Amino acid sequence: MWEEVVCKMAAVDLAFEERVSLLYLLWRAEQRRKGRPHRTLVHQVLHKREQFGEFHHLLQDLRLDDGRFQRYHLLSLAQFEELLSCVGASIARLDTNYRRSIPPAERLSICLRFLATGDSFRTIASSFRVGVSTVSQIVPQVATAIWDCLVDNFMAVPSTGDWRSIAEGFQERWNFPLCSGALNGKHVQMKAPPNSGSMFHNYKGTFSIVLLAVVDAGYRFRIIDVGGYGRTSDGGILANLTFGQALRAGTLHLPPDQPLPGGEDRGAQPHVFVADEAFPLRRELMRPFPGHLLPLEKRIFNYRLSRARLVVECAFGILSSQWRLYRRSMELRPEVAEKCVKATCVLHHFLRCLDERGAPAVRGVAPAVVEPLQGLGRVAANNSSREAVLVREKFMAHFSAEGAVSWQPKE
Repeated sequence: MWEEVVCKMAAVDLAFEERVSLLYLLWRAEQRRKGRPHRTLVHQVLHKREQFGEFHHLLQDLRLDDGRFQRYHLLSLAQFEELLSCVGASIARLDTNYRRSIPPAERLSICLRFLATGDSFRTIASSFRVGVSTVSQIVPQVATAIWDCLVDNFMAVPSTGDWRSIAEGFQERWNFPLCSGALNGKHVQMKAPPNSGSMFHNYKGTFSIVLLAVVDAGYRFRIIDVGGYGRTSDGGILANLTFGQALRAGTLHLPPDQPLPGGEDRGAQPHVFVADEAFPLRRELMRPFPGHLLPLEKRIFNYRLSRARLVVECAFGILSSQWRLYRRSMELRPEVAEKCVKATCVLHHFLRCLDERGAPAVRGVAPAVVEPLQGLGRVAANNSSREAVLVREKFMAHFSAEGAVSWQPKE
């Protein structure tokens, strides 16, 4: 090597001092190269992933106990395999000349474990014996694949027939006719992104992005939107959503207007969504009457609406209790947090659809019959169209007459 360098230097017209300096620099570079330890692409600890990593060591034992496997992943072994069959092709990666790729099953396991615990990427990386940067890439990639592969089958925009089926569910289980869903928002707490100012700062004094959802009578998410700034109100987020714009324009393909059960004399009424006082009153969007000292009919309406609206609150509670990612502030970029939230919502629907098709027994959910007319505090005033006010009054009269239930006051 040195002889080749000297020959090339001789062929070039260089001063003696320049040749000495160049040879000295080459000699120093060679000495540093020899004294430097050999660097590998993979850390020595990670080389033992297949012997001591959780996926290759612990999870193979958990496969023999479905209960423990489910507590680890929040999916049974059968559900895990079915989900893998849906997303496996999307998350698979090719081997290279330098290293073997992580198989789809292990990539899915890493993502589910993160969603199930909310642990840091460093903790997940240590458990599975992979790099922290590897986990930071796997989680958003797999979360995106879960959403893309499941959304069309489990959370597609409802058709007219789907809206009608949802309304039948609310009538049967919650005694609220012509209800196409319960609407509400949830603040998903996260660490403030750099240079974000007060955009993510909410009224609770924390930083968050907003999950806005429409839920059916079986606690399933039918329409969601994620990523609204925490400082924006639920009503303001709804106004900027495609769903809110379609609701105003009447392009949601809701079923045609029809009379309330037993109230044909009141005329045909629209299918509506039920929401709290944070949302505006519209023809297809019902909110409570404002005020403290309300007449009995208005109090009954507020109670019946609140009873139906509990569905979306319970759905958020089930989501948070199952996926412990929501139990702490997410230390993620907003775009990654959005992908994780969307993945948990579609997984929530996916798991409920794989369970028994009957009415699910949900732990921690308020019972269908609650004490009437309690917990109805003052709500804010709202300017609404005359048509929306008339629709609400028709529902109010229905709940106090032919639509009354046995446990509400009849004075």
